[in-house]
Amino acid sequence: MTELHRALSEIRSIRGQLARGMEFRAYGPTAVALSGLLAFLAALTQRRLLGTSVPGLSSYLAIWVPTAVASLILIVVEAQLRARRVHAGLAPQMMRAALEQFLPPLSAGLLLTIVLALTAPGSCWVLPGLWQIVFSLGVFASCRLLPPPIFAVGIWYLACGLACLVIGAHGGAFSAWAMGLPFGVGQLLVALCLRFGYRDDESL
Repeated sequence: MTELHRALSEIRSIRGQLARGMEFRAYGPTAVALSGLLAFLAALTQRRLLGTSVPGLSSYLAIWVPTAVASLILIVVEAQLRARRVHAGLAPQMMRAALEQFLPPLSAGLLLTIVLALTAPGSCWVLPGLWQIVFSLGVFASCRLLPPPIFAVGIWYLACGLACLVIGAHGGAFSAWAMGLPFGVGQLLVALCLRFGYRDDESL
């Protein structure tokens, strides 16, 4: 049994190494594009409900946190379904490899939000910019698994995050479009990369 366990462990290790070296084709352009549209919808909702005045932190988070959660659920559910079709027997390993790249930045963004909201609410104007910068790190970390043009999307999010910090220092951090525009455009760009950026048509 010891030899059998060792052999099974080696097979799992080999499958994991294979997954880390392959392109991850399970992210669906449809779900990613919908997440971009959700960002635009959230921005319009904020403008409709809160007007152009600077919203309170709780009102701001009440719009954008559910939007982020809904987007994540859409993307993960579609990725799970596509992974079984596109990656077949390697689907669990491929999903794990993708999550290993993106979960740490997402977790850092969540923890930053909680810590700042609880301990330094006066400093929370930096959150929109930090969210975009943290998201860019997730995009950069995932570059080796995704189509090459995705690197440009990482630059987009990084540039938007830095610009948002500059704008936020002058009172515009909680503007609806400080989040709606970067994530709306950014996710649509990701969808285009997923649809047309692979080296062949296996991603269809």
